[in-house]
Amino acid sequence: MILPIGTTVAVADGETMRLFHNTGVKPGVHLVEITAAPNAPARLGSGARHHTGSANPDGRRLVEDDFAAATAAFLNRLSLDGTIEHLVVVSDPRTLGEMRKHFHRDLRGKIIGELAKDFSRRPLKDIASLIADA
Repeated sequence: MILPIGTTVAVADGETMRLFHNTGVKPGVHLVEITAAPNAPARLGSGARHHTGSANPDGRRLVEDDFAAATAAFLNRLSLDGTIEHLVVVSDPRTLGEMRKHFHRDLRGKIIGELAKDFSRRPLKDIASLIADA
C-alpha cells in the first residue's frame, strides 16, 4: 500500500495506541511516531453488554472494549478538527471490530486502510513493512 503524504497511522490493541504520521517528499511509507495519545478510558460503557460468566470468564474484556471506544473517540476528535486527512488503522481483529462501532461518519470517510494485525508492540520498521506489503 502506498500512503499519501500526511496520512495518519493508528496502531492499537486493547491496552495501547501509537500514532504515526507519514512524511516524505513522495508517496510511500515513511512513518514518524507522534507522541499524542488518547486519554485513559473514561468508562464509556462500551463493554457494558458483556457480562462475566462462562462465555466471558474475566472482566478484562470490558477494560479492553472501553479502551477501544476511547481510542475511537480520540480518532474521531482528530478527524473532526481536521488533524486527520487520511487514516490507516492497524489493530488486532477484536479491538478493530470494537473501534469500528464507534467511528464517526466523518472518520469512516477518511479511512483508506484497515489491517487486522496485532502490531502495537512491534518496532516501527515492522509496522512500515506491514503497511508497504498490504
